[in-house]
Amino acid sequence: VPGIENLPCELQRNFQLMRELDQRTEDKKAEIDSLAAEYIESVKNMLPEERVEHLKKIQSAYSKCKEYSDDKVQLAMQTYEMVDKHIRRLDADLARFEADLKDKLEGSDFENSGSRSLKKGRSQKEKRSSRGRGRRASEEDTPKKKKLKGGSEFADTILSVHPSDVLDMPVDPNEPTYCLCHQVSYGEMIGCDNPDCPIEWFHFACVDLTTKPKGKWFCPRCVQERKKKK
Repeated sequence: VPGIENLPCELQRNFQLMRELDQRTEDKKAEIDSLAAEYIESVKNMLPEERVEHLKKIQSAYSKCKEYSDDKVQLAMQTYEMVDKHIRRLDADLARFEADLKDKLEGSDFENSGSRSLKKGRSQKEKRSSRGRGRRASEEDTPKKKKLKGGSEFADTILSVHPSDVLDMPVDPNEPTYCLCHQVSYGEMIGCDNPDCPIEWFHFACVDLTTKPKGKWFCPRCVQERKKKK
């Protein structure tokens, strides 16, 4: 199948990027621990301005760490979707192959049936004119009938699957759903910054986004809840 040869290289690249993001996240976590320990140790001797500055450094490191984690989640979802796309394409090609094979077998079955009827008519004429020739004709028909029967049985074993049936296959029921549309993950998604958000992840198109917004982002439901609390 065209394009599938590049799949291992693309997967290797994505996994390498996720490994790098993991390392960056671990480095930031170590930096946060160091800054927090330093703050706790010297907070009593710090001026108010120094405390604020130090807390801003910690907050900035946390934000960077979350950004790396979000990028890793996005990359993982893109990788899953890429593999799923190739699997669906292979399923569709397999279904087309089986459908074409069944059509060829049915066409061959029809041609063999027609030729058998024609030979049967000839053998009847030959029986009238010559008993010996008629016997030879009937003996020649016997293996052909057996062969035709075997071919029909083989044709019946081929699954009658149409390519569109594969493309419209239901999504794995065990796969989690997200967003306001209650669909599985696909394309670009964004996470709600409300830790208590019941949905957490949303498709860009469903929340009218084309690019990732700067700063914190809250989903429409959480925005309404925040307004009610105010």
